[in-house]
Amino acid sequence: MTGPQRIVTALVMGGALVLSACTTSPAVGGTAASPGVGAADGRSGTAASPSATPSTGTVSPTASPTTDPAASVSSGTVSPATTPAGRISIAFAGDVHFERQLRALLDGGDGLAEVRPLLGAADITVVNLETTLTTRGTPEPKSFTFRASPTALTTLASAGVDIVGMANNHAVDFGPVGLTDTLAARDASPIPVIGVGRTAADAFAPAVLTVRGVSVAVIATTQIPEHTAAAFPATESRAGVAASVDNARLLAAVRAARAKYDVVVVFLHWGIERTVCPSTAQQTTARALEQAGADVIVGGHQHRVMGAGWLGRAYVGYGLGNFVWWLKTPTPADAASGVLTVQIDAAAVAARAATPRDRWGQFPSVVVADDYAPLTISLKDGIPRAAAQSAQRIAAWEAARGCTSLKGSP
Repeated sequence: MTGPQRIVTALVMGGALVLSACTTSPAVGGTAASPGVGAADGRSGTAASPSATPSTGTVSPTASPTTDPAASVSSGTVSPATTPAGRISIAFAGDVHFERQLRALLDGGDGLAEVRPLLGAADITVVNLETTLTTRGTPEPKSFTFRASPTALTTLASAGVDIVGMANNHAVDFGPVGLTDTLAARDASPIPVIGVGRTAADAFAPAVLTVRGVSVAVIATTQIPEHTAAAFPATESRAGVAASVDNARLLAAVRAARAKYDVVVVFLHWGIERTVCPSTAQQTTARALEQAGADVIVGGHQHRVMGAGWLGRAYVGYGLGNFVWWLKTPTPADAASGVLTVQIDAAAVAARAATPRDRWGQFPSVVVADDYAPLTISLKDGIPRAAAQSAQRIAAWEAARGCTSLKGSP
């Protein structure tokens, strides 16, 4: 996000990272925001705390409009476009890891500077970090195991990322020792890390960022029924990932967030790898989340860019594809990437917040627009760059909505 920088103080409270921003202000819903957690570049909020009720932080209004990625491609670059006044932009990018030749991106902490114009343009940017944060531990019995230095979080923060999701099938690839190190890295992170925690309440707790008076809660969970979700689900007494294969815990977390915050975002690891249409389980989950009160539902895992659009009062993006990724046997589909940005109408959020909650069903989606910036991952260094034939790529992304039952407008 563009805007003035502010001093952010890091504290460790109850085993979770809490960053306290210097200023606070009332949220749209009329409640005063308490000192919270957030990124040091002007966006503030809370990291997931051990309880399911994190405090909220605030971002002061910026002097100029914020920007989000648009499909403006020239000379191999993607240019951010101005977000209209009165809107809040939330950007999403897909799977990130730092395997093999990508490890060099962590040297110096600024290896992803090239993508900062894209990731730093939105008010809030969320990515999926699909790796354990450790240099220790024993690999779990899996076909692929990923790990990276904890400096990955600093590198992502420097690239303009505001929230890192780690509810995925590679967050505990190096066993209990790796999980211990990952949680320590989360505690020391300059930005909130969600979807992994010392307890289930910790793992399912949202990161909450307040942008120009609007509180945005982001929850992360994995629904992939494989080794990680089976062996390392966070419970009331055990650390692990936020695993909700049957939706129950996730829906409860969404309802709790809906009761407290202005905008609720769900960031999912879901679906079937290398498929281009959502599974029945994904569509069932999306409908349940919309009914529970989620405003934005976006996820990945398939390593494919999938369709996106509106479902009732929610915006759904079924698959983000890879983002910063080592490509072993690349195909055009493996290398296809992009940044998905949605725009929230702040006035619509305020009108909804001023209305009794039992009458919220009369309101349409507060998500009023979306943008997709197509990118292609480089085989050499794993960094996504502006895609050739961007108009065709955008047309293909829009066409992918055809098998989703989603609408192309609110």
